[in-house]
Amino acid sequence: MKRMLRNLTVLASLGMTLCSFTAPASAAAETLRFGVAAEPYPPFLVKTPTGQFTGFEPDLIRALCEQMKAECEIKEVAWDGIIPALLANKFDVLFNSMGISPERQKVIAFSRPYYETTGIFVAPKNVKVTLTPEGLAGKSIGVQGSTTNAEFIRTAYGNASNIRIYNTQDDCNADLLAGRIDVMFLDKLGDIDFLKSEDGLAYEEKGTGSVKMDPLLYGLGIGAGLRKSDTALKVKIDQALTQLHDSGKYTQISEKYFPVDLWPQ
Repeated sequence: MKRMLRNLTVLASLGMTLCSFTAPASAAAETLRFGVAAEPYPPFLVKTPTGQFTGFEPDLIRALCEQMKAECEIKEVAWDGIIPALLANKFDVLFNSMGISPERQKVIAFSRPYYETTGIFVAPKNVKVTLTPEGLAGKSIGVQGSTTNAEFIRTAYGNASNIRIYNTQDDCNADLLAGRIDVMFLDKLGDIDFLKSEDGLAYEEKGTGSVKMDPLLYGLGIGAGLRKSDTALKVKIDQALTQLHDSGKYTQISEKYFPVDLWPQ
């Protein structure tokens, strides 16, 4: 998303749930554990009532594992504790819309970017908003916490606006629908399902705002997080991502969920 600024110091109680899948039977018996946050983030990640993971990133994980001839499993992790869980060897690959940033690169390694996005303001269609710090002065802005978007909004709009931080994007959506916030700020690709829903039909994208987004937050793309010691695994994932794109498989997965190819240019 994201886009995401993790709490690097607090190891949350994880309460992990396991969902596994495997590459074809002929694949080599290398098991990789992919960590994702427990809450839904459609269309990137959704867990069905039967416990299956669907969405852009689970599909891409499966394709990666098939490309690498590896058996894989997905593990759910508490959102705020996902980096500490990776470092504690609770799983091997963090694959959950994490933005690559210099700050995070001090702690973990990243694969090559596998998609890129930016933030966007969303508000009711019948409400005119001026997306400057002055225009949003006194207004309530909702944003999901522990994200790059939250860091940007605090820095750019926090002096004059009331910033409301939410544990999940669903909670932020609910408060926008209830009128408890004036606008929300989220990933441009993350608002697709909301705006297509019955509840979201009265809302629209209002733009990115007047404040230039910090390229150190938004300019490096979204990558898979790994422990710095796992250099061989990073090479394998980088190669597999490139091969999926070159074969057209990546575009096939991307266009299943989005109107555009997400591959970083």
